[in-house]
Amino acid sequence: MEIGLYSFAENTPDPLTGTLQTPARRLQDLLEEIELADQVGLDFYGLGEHHRPDFVASAPVTILAAAAARTRNIRLSTAVTVLSSDDPIRVYQQFATLDLLSNGRAEIMAGRGSFIESFPLFGYDLDDYDGLFAEKLEMLLALRKGGKVTWPGSAHTKPIPGLEIYPKPIQNPLPLWIAVGGTPNSVARAGYLGLPLMVAIIGGQPRQFAPLVELYRRAAAEGGHDPKTLPVGISAHGFLAGESKDAADIAFPAYQQTMSRIGKERGWPPTTRVQFDAGTTPHGAYFVGDPQRVIDKILLQHEWFEHDRFGLQLSVGTLPHDKVMKAIELYGTVVKPAVNKALAQ
Repeated sequence: MEIGLYSFAENTPDPLTGTLQTPARRLQDLLEEIELADQVGLDFYGLGEHHRPDFVASAPVTILAAAAARTRNIRLSTAVTVLSSDDPIRVYQQFATLDLLSNGRAEIMAGRGSFIESFPLFGYDLDDYDGLFAEKLEMLLALRKGGKVTWPGSAHTKPIPGLEIYPKPIQNPLPLWIAVGGTPNSVARAGYLGLPLMVAIIGGQPRQFAPLVELYRRAAAEGGHDPKTLPVGISAHGFLAGESKDAADIAFPAYQQTMSRIGKERGWPPTTRVQFDAGTTPHGAYFVGDPQRVIDKILLQHEWFEHDRFGLQLSVGTLPHDKVMKAIELYGTVVKPAVNKALAQ
């Protein structure tokens, strides 16, 4: 199994002191975290695109390009590129450039996005939410094939009259994942198109997502693809420390602050410690605890999903940098080898 991390490059006040990092300091910490993830042998790092005051990754490919110069092996991805409000040509060019800078380690992870700030920012209508993504994904797939591109244009894209797109990436084609949050139509589309699927499970009962993974594999077969060749990934919130209680105590204050703030925007009740602790139990959604607890939960979910990739978001709300670095070390040096050893048996 590929084991990796993802981040939204959150920049939120310390829930205990109220201190807020400068964006420059947060980005320096983030690059150190990616560099360490590479050093301890993690397989990928994904960076989410957001256009809000509490995140500093509105241009994730730029940050990943900086990370490419400081890493050797780790794959560099978005998590996600909000394709609906972007230009597929520029997306392709940016990732092709990242692929060259990283010597073939770039990945696109495209999604519709769970936040909507990019739509008014770039002049798009939310009423076109589904149509924008479907059409731009089709266009990106055409660009990905290479050669001269002829694209007819439609409601949300302009025509391309048989032109080459430059630069050319090292990987051919560029890896393209589809990220979903649980919408069956999105899952089925990814399967039918034969694209790898990343499922974000950030709450509730993860086992309830198993039918969606089954739907994906059925749709892939119906689309003429071999489901066994298509990777499935699961992503989740979590945190690691030497002791499970320490992990929860470190992660919860920032998690509560961030999720309660976002929840207020969406009409959800504030997050409580009881809810959080329930999520850290074996069948809950959060991978919070000592390494063995996280190992056991990854392996349990592998029984449900038979997935090929697992991505962990360590910091939901800004956490102390030294604690995050220690969590990355444990994740790469203890969790990853143990999971792969268990799955190899």
